[in-house]
Amino acid sequence: MGSAQHPRRGDTRQRIQDIALELFAEQGYEKTSLREIAERLDVTKAALYYHFKTKEDILISLFEDLMRPIDELITWGRSQPHTLETKREILRRYSEALANATPLFRFMQENQATMRDLSIGVTFKGRMVDMRDLIQDPDASLTNRVRCMTALFTLHAGLFALKDIEGDPEEKRLAILEVSTELMISAHTVTP
Repeated sequence: MGSAQHPRRGDTRQRIQDIALELFAEQGYEKTSLREIAERLDVTKAALYYHFKTKEDILISLFEDLMRPIDELITWGRSQPHTLETKREILRRYSEALANATPLFRFMQENQATMRDLSIGVTFKGRMVDMRDLIQDPDASLTNRVRCMTALFTLHAGLFALKDIEGDPEEKRLAILEVSTELMISAHTVTP
């Protein structure tokens, strides 16, 4: 069964999250049932219910794990001077957080309609507003606001866009970060 492909990690909750995310990516969130997750884990549905009552509970737990480093980054960013160097560091740290959660971000990209309908979609949108505010000057022109939002979305879309391109994942991440950083810098050096 599926558990042969996934060595036991000792943390049942983590194994459930991993398998659920894999199934969500393979067949979509809506088409995946708790029964299928339990079967892939080679456990009873009751054992799965001990940890998670619904698929949304699993997804929320995945996002809480993802959000922890982003929340820490937002807290750190708010305590720093609003300098170009701070903004570069925010993008660098955010890039690393995204790289550590690549499967979840791929799921988000491929299931955007589902994300809009779930509470975590609203939560994530709020985090993106916070991130934008950290790298954007309060009095930025509309064009420069677009540059800052594009810098953030470049980090997201880049991971997805380059997934089928040959190359070292870290080299791809750094290339995406470079482009994102250039956009953010141009928002601070170019006036429309």
